[in-house]
Amino acid sequence: MKMRNFVWAAAAVLSNQAMAAVTAEEAKQLGATLTKYGAIQAGNKEGTIPEYTGGLTKAPADFKPDSGFWADPFKDEKPLLRIDGKNYQQHADKLSEGQKELLKKYPSFYMDIYPSHRTASYPAKVLNNTVRNATTCNTAKNGLSVEEACRGGLPFPMPKTGYEVMWNQQLRYKADTTTKSSRSWVVDSNGKVVMAAQQKTMEETPYYHDDLDGRDAKLYWRTYSVTQAPIRKAGEATGLSDFLDPTEKPRRAWSYTPGQRRIKLAPEFAYDTPVASMGGVTLFDELFVFSGQMDRFEFKLVGKKEMYIPYNAYKLYFGCGVEEQFMDKHPNPACWRWELHRVWVVEATLKPGVRHVYAKRMYYFDEDTYGAGLYDAFDQSGQLYRSIFNSMVQLYDVQAPYTVKNVVYDFNKGMYALVNDGLVGGYGVLKAPMGNRELNPEAIVAQETAR
Repeated sequence: MKMRNFVWAAAAVLSNQAMAAVTAEEAKQLGATLTKYGAIQAGNKEGTIPEYTGGLTKAPADFKPDSGFWADPFKDEKPLLRIDGKNYQQHADKLSEGQKELLKKYPSFYMDIYPSHRTASYPAKVLNNTVRNATTCNTAKNGLSVEEACRGGLPFPMPKTGYEVMWNQQLRYKADTTTKSSRSWVVDSNGKVVMAAQQKTMEETPYYHDDLDGRDAKLYWRTYSVTQAPIRKAGEATGLSDFLDPTEKPRRAWSYTPGQRRIKLAPEFAYDTPVASMGGVTLFDELFVFSGQMDRFEFKLVGKKEMYIPYNAYKLYFGCGVEEQFMDKHPNPACWRWELHRVWVVEATLKPGVRHVYAKRMYYFDEDTYGAGLYDAFDQSGQLYRSIFNSMVQLYDVQAPYTVKNVVYDFNKGMYALVNDGLVGGYGVLKAPMGNRELNPEAIVAQETAR
């Protein structure tokens, strides 16, 4: 009996164990051999990945501020090469399983590879906070939570575990508060294009509002969406809030249906619950590639490698018309821009005795943003189930990488979804955060139903 109590006590200590921050000596690399965001400063030896020189901070001459659209600074560039079904094996070491599956399966799919530009840029305050976090920020509870001392910058610019990389992905800087009106499209196995939802969305990261009074120090992200179409769903609203210690304070999710005229908590908006507004082709813990708790998988840091990822995708965001974007089995490759970048590789394996639709997941996150990248998910038999390609544009006027528009492939059903496709009016960045009172569910519903 005493031995059993000892084992339980030891397990309790381990479960609350914090992962140590890097030493002051290690942190000296930030701003030297590493950028202040933790990426390798130098380019690669082949010269196909350039040195980081501060990112893109100057707007092109044809950029119109506050228009919701960002002009393409690389619109006159030509591809360096094209990868297709005939030559993809020559480039297999730089491709994900999802990319290879599409190249192998569909002759119409190809990837135009453009010159690489390390355009990611951040406000000085975010970079300074990132350097501070390197020596003060810790995870706890075996990586499942982050200490409240981490604020205002990337928490782990020199990650040593898969959990730290995943927290970087969730806590990355992407402008303090953003809004957008967007559509999510589903293309079925017959090539039929259906609009799953048209929504107005607000997203903010209180984690970066460390200078504002009244912010919950445990809250790091919140968002809400109001459905505008199809008409049968118009007026529906959903909201999500995530916290630094989800084991203590899990995701707070809510929904509102006009027919019922009441707000309900929605704890099911997590893990492998399909997202109805996106046609069920993606799961709640696949929002923005990953979202939510990490307690059902073991996250292992594999390392870093070079891969072709969707980058500086101004044409995809702002240049291709709605109909132009789609083909029967995949989006139109002519709308996409691929570049060679270094990515962090994380392997997630389902824990024994835990339920999830996937058994393994592979994540590939750009070292300069932690947002742009690739993702593959495998079912219980080890077969490729879904893949996500998450694209990036740099919002050069506010120094923020923006990584919301992505494509989700469901290889089991032979269909795909194009998510967060901007509408007329484009994307927006709010100059000041909204107040707590404005962002509670009752205020959101009251405001939207009054329109």
